[in-house]
Amino acid sequence: MTSTSGPSIEPRHGGDAAVDLRSIRTFLGEWVRDPVKMASVTPSGRQLARLMVEQLPPGATRVAELGAGTGVFTRALLDAGIAPAQLLVVEINPHLAQFLRERFHSVTIACADARHLDTLVGEQGDWAGGKLDAVISGLGMLSMSSELRCAIMRSAFAALGDHGRFIQFTYGPVSPVRRRERDALGVRVRRAGFAVRNLPPANVYVYERLHSHQIASVRRTARG
Repeated sequence: MTSTSGPSIEPRHGGDAAVDLRSIRTFLGEWVRDPVKMASVTPSGRQLARLMVEQLPPGATRVAELGAGTGVFTRALLDAGIAPAQLLVVEINPHLAQFLRERFHSVTIACADARHLDTLVGEQGDWAGGKLDAVISGLGMLSMSSELRCAIMRSAFAALGDHGRFIQFTYGPVSPVRRRERDALGVRVRRAGFAVRNLPPANVYVYERLHSHQIASVRRTARG
């Protein structure tokens, strides 16, 4: 993942992004271009998409998606009832961003760095300075530096409301955001489930803010 010159938002209208041959060809083409930046050699499966969307807070309306790829999670969010006008999709790869614009015409697609999420949310005129209920992330956090992971998480939680959730999947066996990083960020984590039919299989983790009494408890435990 690399920085762009600045956030770029383009609103579009409607679209269907079921996993199809065009999606797979597009995804594979970008993987060949730069396999390190692509979290997998194949798009995420529907089982994983359902598991991710199931972690949305009750009544969630405003959602951002990071690292949308060919839009498997985007389609699942729309199918779950998130209104296109309330969904912000961030994809740093310009080829994939254009692919998403062609598929989801009424969704706002930002070809931008995930570290700019709080700025992007602030630019959403219809949201009137409102906060997100959730962030769904398809970013390959395992391949990132600790500094980059923390920068993305800080921006996400700056954009999230007090009870907002950051929902991340990983192909690794443990949380991709390490304990020392979580402590520094003031967030807690829980493992939400395992998508065994995904290729490759994936774990889903949910990150939420530690509130003041929880932070105090964590500090007392850390002092032992």
